[in-house]
Amino acid sequence: MHRRVWSKITRSSHHGDVAADGSHTSSSSQRPTPRPALEVLYPSPSHGSSNVTEVDIVAVHGLGSKVDWAWAWQDKTSTQPPVHWLKDAHMLPDKVPNARIIAYNYESRWHVDAPKIRLQLCGEELADSLDRFRADVPDRPIIFIAHSLGGLVVLHALLHADRNENLKHLPASTVRFAPLGTPFRGTKMQSLAKKVAWILGPLGSHDGIITELEQDDKHLGDMVHAFAELRERLVIPTTCFIELYDSDYGNKIHLPNGLIRGKVVEEESAHVPGWGRVSLYADHFKLNKFEGPADRSFQAVSGELRTMCINRNMVIGRRKQSKSVVHSSHFMIPFGRNKNFVGRDAILEQLLEGLPPSADRDDCQRTVIGGLGGIGKTQIALEAAYRVRDSYPGCSVFWVPAIDLASFENAYREIGQLLRLPNIDDAKADVKNLVKIGMSQTNAGSWLLIIDNADDTDLLFASANLAGYLPFSREGSILFTTRNQQIAAKLDIPQKNTIDVPNMDDIEATKLLGTGLRESQLGDVEISKPLLNFLANLPLAIKQASAYMALNSSVTVSQYLEFCQASNADLVNILSQQFEDRYRYKIDAKNQNPVATTWLISFQHISQQNPLAADYLKFMCFLAEKDIPLSLLPVTSEREKVEAIGVLHAYAFTLKRETPDSVDMHRLVRLVMRNWLQEKGEWEDWRSRVTRRLDENFPPPTQENKRIWTKYLPSGEAVLDANDSLGLVDYNLWFNMAASYVVLGKYSKAEHLCLRLVELCTKTLGNGHPRTLRMMGNLGGALLELGKYKKAEDIYRQTLELRERMLGSEHLDTLASKYCLAITYFTQNKYEEAEAMHKQVLELRKKVIGEKHADTISSMSNLAVIRDKLGRYQEAEGMHRQILGLREKVLGKEHPDTLQSMSNLATARYNQKNYKEAEEMQIQILALYKKVVGEAHPHTLKSMHNLTITRYRLGKHQEAKEIFRQTLELGKKVLGKEYFFRFEGKSHLFYAFNKQQKYKKAEKIDRQTLKLKKKVLSKKHPSTFLSMDDLAYTLSVQQKYKEAEEVVRQTLELRREVLGETHADTLASRERLAKVLRKQGKFKRLLVWMGRT
Repeated sequence: MHRRVWSKITRSSHHGDVAADGSHTSSSSQRPTPRPALEVLYPSPSHGSSNVTEVDIVAVHGLGSKVDWAWAWQDKTSTQPPVHWLKDAHMLPDKVPNARIIAYNYESRWHVDAPKIRLQLCGEELADSLDRFRADVPDRPIIFIAHSLGGLVVLHALLHADRNENLKHLPASTVRFAPLGTPFRGTKMQSLAKKVAWILGPLGSHDGIITELEQDDKHLGDMVHAFAELRERLVIPTTCFIELYDSDYGNKIHLPNGLIRGKVVEEESAHVPGWGRVSLYADHFKLNKFEGPADRSFQAVSGELRTMCINRNMVIGRRKQSKSVVHSSHFMIPFGRNKNFVGRDAILEQLLEGLPPSADRDDCQRTVIGGLGGIGKTQIALEAAYRVRDSYPGCSVFWVPAIDLASFENAYREIGQLLRLPNIDDAKADVKNLVKIGMSQTNAGSWLLIIDNADDTDLLFASANLAGYLPFSREGSILFTTRNQQIAAKLDIPQKNTIDVPNMDDIEATKLLGTGLRESQLGDVEISKPLLNFLANLPLAIKQASAYMALNSSVTVSQYLEFCQASNADLVNILSQQFEDRYRYKIDAKNQNPVATTWLISFQHISQQNPLAADYLKFMCFLAEKDIPLSLLPVTSEREKVEAIGVLHAYAFTLKRETPDSVDMHRLVRLVMRNWLQEKGEWEDWRSRVTRRLDENFPPPTQENKRIWTKYLPSGEAVLDANDSLGLVDYNLWFNMAASYVVLGKYSKAEHLCLRLVELCTKTLGNGHPRTLRMMGNLGGALLELGKYKKAEDIYRQTLELRERMLGSEHLDTLASKYCLAITYFTQNKYEEAEAMHKQVLELRKKVIGEKHADTISSMSNLAVIRDKLGRYQEAEGMHRQILGLREKVLGKEHPDTLQSMSNLATARYNQKNYKEAEEMQIQILALYKKVVGEAHPHTLKSMHNLTITRYRLGKHQEAKEIFRQTLELGKKVLGKEYFFRFEGKSHLFYAFNKQQKYKKAEKIDRQTLKLKKKVLSKKHPSTFLSMDDLAYTLSVQQKYKEAEEVVRQTLELRREVLGETHADTLASRERLAKVLRKQGKFKRLLVWMGRT
């Protein structure tokens, strides 16, 4: 048998080898003539190319190949010459004309007359040869393409170059790597190849070059890991090409067809997780040979190479950016590293394998740590965060608690501040969306985002939809900790990325218990086991027990167990809450909560040792769970406060944060503490104390003190939730919280709280009391912002009537109510009523506070805008000119109000079709806005918007298109993608597409805008109705009348409900419905409908 195989191979000089590509090889009697290590395949002198070379493509063939045939396709049934896809003008050179294509010649024969060589030596020769060959262009970008074993040669070359100071320019210039079927984890065919090499020993075979190809070889694994680190450091994009078809491997060594078939390199070996991946419809031996330009595999490979060439400079730029990121990455973790962290090695190993962003370059992977409350999820995530920081210095790490909306937003705001996102500190900024967009950008770099305590499904997916604000970046990774196993499913996290944390094993639990304790306290392991079993090996309970014994050094493990077992079972039942249920806590005498059991013993000792610490615990259980400001605690000496907080830290009831001015409180401790206060009859007393303390300290919200009130707001919300009814004594707290919601643009929350306060004030003080009227005014403002114009009108009308009766018609508060009522008329298109009321306010303000007062000028400005709407353009223009003169005189030419007057005047010129003059003014206004408030400001964006519309009117479509693109990009950065639509950032794009009759594009944009407005503003907001009108119009002009009719009917019903039957917009919707029915010839239905309406 051996002789038969031997004789067949020695007779053949044109059959492929057993390994790589099936290329032509020489027989043992024909040694190849030595040739240069590197040869230029394109451009050759015969090509006569005049293209400037911008990149070098270096091709490395596979095992047993001859370079002349490694990349050539030969149709044995045709007399046509072979197709060499690397040098034939109609193949790869046609795709990348500015590339120099180079082939590396190395001896890869192993079965016949083989050189005594190793892969490492081949790689080193490649690096040294490239250094000499490219001596005149050392910095020119390089792309490596390699087949099979050649990919490992490239790895050796780059690692060798990276270790050699004189060769470091080679990996630094490498902008892409494209391995074709490279066995990064070896191949199962290696054992067969070694047997063949042994059989062919007399012919001079040598297995040195194939030794590393053993499946899961340790040396090969180490090399691939080293390259992965180099690739990560230098940001070398890598795309692995994978064979989809089995290869007839036996045929290559002249065994019967089909005897040995299979994939030479399986997918798990040909692709390294985190690297790019492309599948080719070819077997292993055809991965590097293509029939012609139409070959599907050629199109995939050449397309990737073309993209690589085009993006070469971007890769270099990212590499430079990556180097700077190492110094500018952020580490936003609220806790210090837990030096006493023990165990959990298997979980951390599993977690860190897929957690770093580089683990999957094709996706923003999501991972979840789940398990019982107190099981140690947060501590595991904390340790993982520090390990990622240590191993990936260029990766930012951010920590966000998802306890409630306020704590989530505060953490997001801090991230935005670290990333220096535009407008992050603006009062009405959509912080969550700004951070989502900012972290999704490539310039945010590599990051790990940890969402801690993601337990509340309503908060994540319903009321606040926090899951909708998670960023997406292929350079990002998100880790969640949760006790609710449904969270992983709702977040679409696959099972392989879900890590369930079990209880600690006995060894880990014993180590944790012994942290900080004396040997005399611990005794032997057998003594500790009963206590650990009693505490259910729960890390939080063990930590609290250890903290208690460390503080009371005379207490042993046996004594602590006696304390636990001697406690009153009934009392433990009261203080224990069952938390195995994901949806609610239950009292279950059969399943004691070990945290509560430990807490009772610890709290009794704290009360005796430091009563102030116990009082702090009672006080803090009413505040937010995370980031509790110490400045809110009852006043005492600084020394006493430090000592009391130190006691709580020692028992692990509170947790330190990076900033010393706040602490966290474990949610189970908080819950048990609240239950204890209720059972002891102390609930109402402590609730009143906390509420009064907040009332004294919560300031009226301004931009200057924003950091204070945003920090207090989560605790204010917690206190608000704890109050079944609001008390008038705490009016200032509730008023300031409602004002905070308005400043932050949280109008729904403001409306809800204002309604409660109006009800309280009306009931307690009467409807004419100044406090009642003040709250009614705030309620009207919230309703106005929410688009609930009719309700806002009713509120302002009531306020006006009461103030006129109580204060008189000329009181400034009365005029303010009348001013607000006029605005509600304007928003409902009741321009005549709005004009009449603004005229009254204007005249009275002139009389009471003078013509040059800012409020008087505002009244004049609103009146002028109304006259614009009424079509009285010349009259409006005259007023705008007068107002502009006053504001320039009183406020200065560059004051924002003055610029708004200039903008109003330009609009007046536009409305009179003086487009050229309007354009000139708008150019001037835009330049001033950029100077005064900056480019990234909503007022600047609005000016750009206006200029775009005017230029379209002037027929300057290209200029309009360019400024529109700038506006859109800036709008996304400044306002966030969704809120940019709220400011109708695409309305002029819709206009442009319709003017140019690009209706399908217009329809697509209309639908996007409508969807976003429904999400951001609600389906009942008047601005949403306008988008529905736009969509109906676009559908109509495309003769999609049935769809248009459906949209118009929906709009009409919504406007009837929100604006009323007689509102101008409702009447306009009726007209639109009549038109669309006429267009469809539905005259009978039209007549019936008209008769009914």
